Amino acid sequence: MLKQINVEQLRIGMFIQKFCSTWDESPFWRTSLLLDNLKDLYAIQASDVAEVWIDTSKGLDVEKPVVENEVATQKIAPPPTIVPRRAFFDDEMTRAKKICADGKIAVTTMFQEARMGNALNTAQAHTLVEEISSSVMRNPDALISLARLKNKDDYTYMHSVAVCALMIALARKMKLDDRKIRDAGLAGLLHDVGKMMVSQSILDKPGQLTDEEFVAVKEHPVEGHKILSVSPDVSEAALDVCLHHHERFDGTGYPHRLAGEDISLFARMGAVCDVYDAITSNRAYKAGWEPSESLRRMAEWKGHFDPAVFQAFVKCIGIYPTGALVKLKTGRIGVVVEQSENSLLTPKVKVFFSVKSNAYIPPELVDLAKLEGYDRIIGLEDAQKLGLKNVHVIWEGAA
Repeated sequence: MLKQINVEQLRIGMFIQKFCSTWDESPFWRTSLLLDNLKDLYAIQASDVAEVWIDTSKGLDVEKPVVENEVATQKIAPPPTIVPRRAFFDDEMTRAKKICADGKIAVTTMFQEARMGNALNTAQAHTLVEEISSSVMRNPDALISLARLKNKDDYTYMHSVAVCALMIALARKMKLDDRKIRDAGLAGLLHDVGKMMVSQSILDKPGQLTDEEFVAVKEHPVEGHKILSVSPDVSEAALDVCLHHHERFDGTGYPHRLAGEDISLFARMGAVCDVYDAITSNRAYKAGWEPSESLRRMAEWKGHFDPAVFQAFVKCIGIYPTGALVKLKTGRIGVVVEQSENSLLTPKVKVFFSVKSNAYIPPELVDLAKLEGYDRIIGLEDAQKLGLKNVHVIWEGAA
């Protein structure tokens, strides 16, 4: 007997059998992210099929049965979409470094023009979005992880590059069309241009802002919208994200206290990407949190983000994002360098330290997807507590 199962019902109906993490007790991860280590589930979620047919007598997936008089009415399936081959991380890292360097110069130039009251060079912005989009398509882990490494002096400019890359990756994960993906990228690149109207002394202040200073900072979405409104070839999405990326899903954000779906999809995406990059970056007033720690804390901020968008974001960058320091079952410490295309639980990890011997070991790239049953991540580690320095150099390569 054949039983038809809707993929969405299958996805929602799955429960987590096992999730190895130091913070897997959180109900959010168990009920919202639907993170199962069953390969079949990931294969179904990654596919574009509308339904799955299961031979319940044999436990096998089979093609939908064809009734004889239906043969003539069957439609010919379209050819499969050709997906570009994923670039090797090290190769893309080389290209990503140049994009980041060029991007910093381009954004600095554009934003300084805005500070002087001139219109933005949007042609330059569109070119940069195309370059970032191409890199994310080849291998999203390289540019996204590299753009997170910024110092307090270039934060505003590199933050724009990072949010652009995150928006593009998230839009791709949400299966938006090519035009919307580029709209999302442009919106991410220009979302903070209004900060050019805020005093640099306030932006660089190492201590807590006064009430008056915080009011001045909160004006940057409106000021940015004014700048983009008189700049050529700026999409509605970019205008909207600039104005509303600080709105919160529960209506407690600013400047208009919008709530729920009154906030556009692009602005809801922008809110997640903006906050993630901000809290994982070193700022004038605090050091950035580790990527996995940042996701855990964001998950606890009830009402801040659209849950569906945040869920897609976690699937996009991984439970153990690139740059996360992890401990393996075998007692080795490593840094996540690349996500698995099939499972959120089995990224590629470059191990470099042994807990058992309390010593560094020759760096080795470990693909956990190929080691299921032998090795796995059992928790997150704190580089500072372990006395490990410059961990980013491990995944950044020869830099």
